[in-house]
Amino acid sequence: MKKRYLHLAFPLIFLLFLAASLPGVTIKIGTIAPERSPWGKALQELSRDWQQITAGKVEIKLYPGEIAGNEDDMIRKVRMGILGGAALSNRGLKKIYEDIYVLNIPFAIRNDHELAQVLDQLKPEFESGIETKGFKVVIWSTSGWVNFFSKSPIRTPEDMRNQRISFVTGEPLLAQAWKVAGFRVIPNDLKDLMMALQSGMVDSFYLPPMLAASGQYFSQAPHMCDLKVAPLVGAIVISDRIWKQIPREFHAPMMQRAREMSDRLYEDTIRLEKEALETMKKHGLILHHVNPEDAHVWEETAEKGMNVLIGKAFSREIYQKFTSILKGIRKKNAGA
Repeated sequence: MKKRYLHLAFPLIFLLFLAASLPGVTIKIGTIAPERSPWGKALQELSRDWQQITAGKVEIKLYPGEIAGNEDDMIRKVRMGILGGAALSNRGLKKIYEDIYVLNIPFAIRNDHELAQVLDQLKPEFESGIETKGFKVVIWSTSGWVNFFSKSPIRTPEDMRNQRISFVTGEPLLAQAWKVAGFRVIPNDLKDLMMALQSGMVDSFYLPPMLAASGQYFSQAPHMCDLKVAPLVGAIVISDRIWKQIPREFHAPMMQRAREMSDRLYEDTIRLEKEALETMKKHGLILHHVNPEDAHVWEETAEKGMNVLIGKAFSREIYQKFTSILKGIRKKNAGA
């Protein structure tokens, strides 16, 4: 009996011994998210968990709220060794590995079920591509969707053609794809969105509901189209050089904690998104439903801009694989 208990305890004893001999590793992680946001809280929790697993030898030092700069700045600082990692949106991730941007195709992925299955099949390829660039994916996170908000109701692409859409700067290919599809996009930084709405420079924008609520932008554009434009997929990445400084024996338990935290982060985000929608509705937000026929028209309209993106924003190979996966999912669901 004693031998059995000693056998079970050996892995724990070994890890504790290993941790005691490990030189301390501090991972400096930047994020544009505020400290008290779901991302900020998740990183603080991950730091506590990793310290526990490694007996205090691995610590995360968080730089929230753009203290470390925007996502481009943070990626550059990780490569220079100034930061050890970053929490990135899909826009930031594509600066590391372009093919991830296929997830941003407007109206391509219709719901959470499709998104989960697409990610399950493409994550290994994405992670491998990111690792070739010197980064290790610690956590993937799906953080809801972006929707259209406008000054007048939008249900069909024809409704949108009369709107001037505020469009984030620094995405020329996606902006051109929208133009080819027949829409009017106005390059505009988020910090200037309120002023642009108030002055009449733009009539609409697309953002996640939480951001539309926290920035009070919906007060100037109180009509929300319930059609999902694109998912928000983010990840926490750290430098492969930093990851290799941590003994391999700790990798599995550290990654397991990270996966558990990612699930909670998703649940928190969905809950906060629902709360944001309820708050906005109480203050005048009007939701407009898009029926299946019109949703199909949106997809066909977006398809007109695909030639701008394929082979430029992402590879033709990943686009073909992405669309093939979606067709397979929908065929299976139709037969169920």
